[in-house]
Amino acid sequence: MKVVGLITEYNPFHNGHKYHIEEAKRVTGADYVIIVMSGNFVQRGTPAVIDKYSRTEMALNNGVDLVLELPVCYATASAEYFAHGAVSLLDRLGVVDYLCFGSECGDITLLDEAAGFLLDTPTSFNTHLQAFLRDGMTYPAARGLALQHYLEAQHPNHSSALINVLTEPNNILGIEYMKALRRLSSRITPITIQRISAHYHDSDLNIEESNSFTISSATAIRRAIFSSGLEADSYFEEIRHSVPDDVFHILKKHHQIKYPISEEDFSQAIKYKLLYESRQSLCEYLDISEDLADRLKKHSNLHKTMTELAQDIKTKNLTLTRINRAVIHMLLNIKTEAIEEYNQKGYTQYARVLGVKKDSSHLLRKIEQNESIPIITKVSKAELQLSPIAFRMLQEDILAAHLYNHGVYEKYGTSIPNEYKHGIILHS
Repeated sequence: MKVVGLITEYNPFHNGHKYHIEEAKRVTGADYVIIVMSGNFVQRGTPAVIDKYSRTEMALNNGVDLVLELPVCYATASAEYFAHGAVSLLDRLGVVDYLCFGSECGDITLLDEAAGFLLDTPTSFNTHLQAFLRDGMTYPAARGLALQHYLEAQHPNHSSALINVLTEPNNILGIEYMKALRRLSSRITPITIQRISAHYHDSDLNIEESNSFTISSATAIRRAIFSSGLEADSYFEEIRHSVPDDVFHILKKHHQIKYPISEEDFSQAIKYKLLYESRQSLCEYLDISEDLADRLKKHSNLHKTMTELAQDIKTKNLTLTRINRAVIHMLLNIKTEAIEEYNQKGYTQYARVLGVKKDSSHLLRKIEQNESIPIITKVSKAELQLSPIAFRMLQEDILAAHLYNHGVYEKYGTSIPNEYKHGIILHS
């Protein structure tokens, strides 16, 4: 039995994701696909456009055998924490043979070389990096420029390939997966598949009238969703060829009933938290520095939207994504001290099941036999299964889900069962 693991958001699921699943199985010869998926809040620091159970159903309909939730403290974190949280979960299952991820370069050797370099960086590189950060550059930009300075001085014939790798978002995340595998001394074999067609940041749908199967980015699909308003006919016609048929029907069925959801739907709760928190208490939350805390307090305005607030706070070295993550961590009560403790204890502490194919349920029994990580299928029984620190991590997931469900109810009047009542998705 061969198992391939994927790390995903599916926000929402589209044809590129289906291609990834099929290619992962083809390239590795895997019999089963296990995914670690972000829950109701994602790495950009925003709520998912549609709830995690709908996205689980999309995944199970399209070749996935088991869906596990990435704890929200890692799902909303920087690339390094996101990768380590997800890879640690796949590693501790004890049944995963391969980790397959998409990248712009499609070169696993080059990604591994970059990972090795970043795990053991020379002093001169770190000196340049800190200097660029002090100049106000963002971390990705500072790291890329520091790498350029180092390589051009030490390895002038080999500089361009590594530098280019660190400029693309999926390459960067892939490198973090490779770093995590190395740090965990994992037996999982990494495999990368080159992204095709749409770029990660493409904001326009890839519409080809002659082709019934097109690949558009999740960014473009979300943009179409949010621009559709109440008149959805044109939006559905636009995305019809960018998502599988079953996903299309799920999106059409639930449109303006329980999605789309955006950060603006939590603006009142966020503004309340900003009023309640002091500059000192803000600094306790993950990704909130003293400078960012000062700017959050200075610019918080009850009459501004969350988008306007983030734009006011944004600086050369405080990106919108960084600000959104920080604000979400404040809303969800995710603190730096807690995630540091989780990291010291081995990162992800449990395997929370969101959905499974009935004929693949033996995967759960196989994982249970390894006795290396608790499997949560019923939240009501979790406290008996988990250590205090693991249960605290799960409580963050529960709070995040309840807040998300409340946002759905406030916007659409639709009740999603809470985490104690919502069973896992069983796919026949």
